[in-house]
Amino acid sequence: MATLSTQVVALSGLNPAYVNATSGGDKCEVGDRVFLHVKNGSASSVTVTLTATAAVRGQAVSNVTVSVPASGERIIGPLSPDLLQSPTDGLCAIGYSAATTVTVAALRI
Repeated sequence: MATLSTQVVALSGLNPAYVNATSGGDKCEVGDRVFLHVKNGSASSVTVTLTATAAVRGQAVSNVTVSVPASGERIIGPLSPDLLQSPTDGLCAIGYSAATTVTVAALRI
């Protein structure tokens, strides 16, 4: 499981660097201005799962799942700490139904 570096969008512009999704999942920073940009280069859709850590009245909240279409991309977020921040390491856990040809970037605006 790799930890994604958060890239900051600036007034001068950002040419984001994308990394290959890790088959065992990735982790990233959380925050109300943090987003994931996921690109799927395969011929099939891929599901991205963000592990929810919140609970309401003692009941666990469902994980966040986003379908990224074949040859498509999705911007996911904001990655709210109250929903996604792990109490263990302070990061958000990200899973992929398939990682081949999937690239991802963590962005803060």
